[in-house]
Amino acid sequence: MGIGCPVSWRRREGSVVRTTAKRQTNPVYSNIGASPNVIVNVAVRVNAMQPIPIQSALGGKRGARPRVAAPSGGIAARGGAVSGPPSDEELSMDLGIAGRTALVCAASKGLGRGCAQALAAEGVDLVIVARTADTLQATAQAIRASTGVSVSAIACDITTEAGRAAALAACPQPDILVNNAGGPPPGDFRDFTHEDWIRALEANMLTPIELIKATIDGMIARGFGRIVNITSSSVKAPIDVLGLSNGARAGLTGFVAGVARKVAQHNVTINNLLPGQFATDRLLHTLDAQAAAQGIDPVAFRRQREKAVPAGRFGDSAEFGAACAFLCSAHASYITGQNLLIDGGAYPGTF
Repeated sequence: MGIGCPVSWRRREGSVVRTTAKRQTNPVYSNIGASPNVIVNVAVRVNAMQPIPIQSALGGKRGARPRVAAPSGGIAARGGAVSGPPSDEELSMDLGIAGRTALVCAASKGLGRGCAQALAAEGVDLVIVARTADTLQATAQAIRASTGVSVSAIACDITTEAGRAAALAACPQPDILVNNAGGPPPGDFRDFTHEDWIRALEANMLTPIELIKATIDGMIARGFGRIVNITSSSVKAPIDVLGLSNGARAGLTGFVAGVARKVAQHNVTINNLLPGQFATDRLLHTLDAQAAAQGIDPVAFRRQREKAVPAGRFGDSAEFGAACAFLCSAHASYITGQNLLIDGGAYPGTF
């Protein structure tokens, strides 16, 4: 990365050098446009090509950002070998969204929680929703304790009109919207009823569209908006037994492709994150059930499935959250209408 890159770290000799406040000598300042009406001041030491702290005007309340631990593993201390997602001590980037407000759906656990945690770590205040009140409240408390941001928890079914009304009453004007809902069950398409299709469409197509419709005009008026829809890698590589999910999520993808282009001029972006296999409760329970049905050791079966992923492991919800947080950042204002695969290299195609 060259001088002027709006990040607070650089790679050097196979490792990552974090921003430091020490030895701030010979700085060269470069102005970089991060989004309309937004300028970042980046200082880089010329003698060692190491960064010093970013002073930014990316919007939102400034000040020290709360930090949260990232997944274990990461770049090895010696030799630069990558063994897993980088740790928080290895990477740091100011996303310029501190003080913003986000509505995150299905955020009590799994990928939704990963997104909520990553946004909170950047100083974003949260309204999180999920159906199970106890789990949701525990998640809210954990995020508050680890980040210090405001977290409101609304127990509701976001796939219903009443649930959406409750969520929007608590967060009527979010700067950031993360749409997420559990996928429909697998099965043979011959067995799917009309009601099965309606439920799938309500959860994975119509609910995100309704939430986008309810929040996007406010984003346009304020000149900032980030919408991220969590869909599935099956949008690009359909899985035969997931016909309900394939159809509903593909419908949402087509809708987003048109709307994203219409609102991009207002610094409002809409993108889709397409997860592959992540070590969520849902996936692990599914694998355990499959192993039991086949009389296979569950640990060995899980490891076999991990080896089938080019990365050699399942994803971690924290690294998925980091991708979501970046798409919600001030730096991502020129990324819109995209379908970003987060699958450890599992997708076999080129495009």
